[in-house]
Amino acid sequence: MPRNSLTAAIALCLLAAPLTACGGTSAASDAKVVTVYSADGLKGENGDGWYDEIFKDFQKQTGIKVEYVEGGSGEMVQRAVREQTNPQADVLVTLPPFIQQADSKGLLQKYAPAGADQVSAADKATDGTWTSVVNNYFGFVYNKKQLTQAPTTWEELLDGRYKNKLQYSTPGVAGDGTAVLIKAIHDFGGKDQALAYLKKLQSNNVGPSASTGKLAPKVDKGELLVANGDVQMNYAQSKTMPNLAIWFPAKQGGKPTTFALPYAAGLVTKAPHSANGKKLLDYMLSRTAQQQVSSIGGGFSARQDVKATDANATALAKLMDGVEIFQPDWTEIDKNLTSYVESWQEATGS
Repeated sequence: MPRNSLTAAIALCLLAAPLTACGGTSAASDAKVVTVYSADGLKGENGDGWYDEIFKDFQKQTGIKVEYVEGGSGEMVQRAVREQTNPQADVLVTLPPFIQQADSKGLLQKYAPAGADQVSAADKATDGTWTSVVNNYFGFVYNKKQLTQAPTTWEELLDGRYKNKLQYSTPGVAGDGTAVLIKAIHDFGGKDQALAYLKKLQSNNVGPSASTGKLAPKVDKGELLVANGDVQMNYAQSKTMPNLAIWFPAKQGGKPTTFALPYAAGLVTKAPHSANGKKLLDYMLSRTAQQQVSSIGGGFSARQDVKATDANATALAKLMDGVEIFQPDWTEIDKNLTSYVESWQEATGS
């Protein structure tokens, strides 16, 4: 190589050094940072959530800073899909069926965090690509100041008093919004029956919302009387939102029902900071972090060997008493999710 060309190459290499080493090894891979893409609910409104605490403790122990990006479950998966040729996230945390969707799209690589052997088989992937880190259940919220008695049935929500006072997040975009569709299909005994109901409900519905987490503050303020949510997020929010209360709809004549809606985490394929991502996943499932799931996060530990006895754990157990828990077929839902959402859009005109 001519001397001038060599000098230019060295100069270019030095200029690029902060981003890329000349030997082809990314300097970013050694950075003390890890990027998390997550569904909303685990970060506190006032910096007092489970994520806030464990990310702070993780950085203190490892020196690794957590860069955090939040959105709806479907939104986070779609962002990761768009970045698939140049991944920006190291860890993806989302709700079913979006964690299964991420897996089927090749967004997750196999990694079983320390402690994953204590997570039940139903709450982790058979191929080792994702593991639940916080167990949770689908639910609804209502304003207990304006409604002295909690609603009990789906049919009750068709009443005129809920016109423009009811909202649920968008199926296919938000995990909890998709859960509305899943629960309705179960409770009404089929897709067609569920869509017929949701078509009627649309006359009371305010409209779409990409984020479920934004609905609870509206319920607390009385802008809405009812919205969808999930137990962990809403229980945590109720600590600073005094008018918020959780309930589980039943079909008229039936029992209140719900299903598990865990926050599931996986290591992103070709993650820029893969080693740091593994360390964070290990920490999320550590006994220390899992003990804090209920006491700080208002959720349920993903580890079967962690038996929380704090006041929140006791209150959550009481809340779930008498509620029938069913098990969705996530494989079938993942396979048919697009058609379900399209049918919902057609039925509701959304």
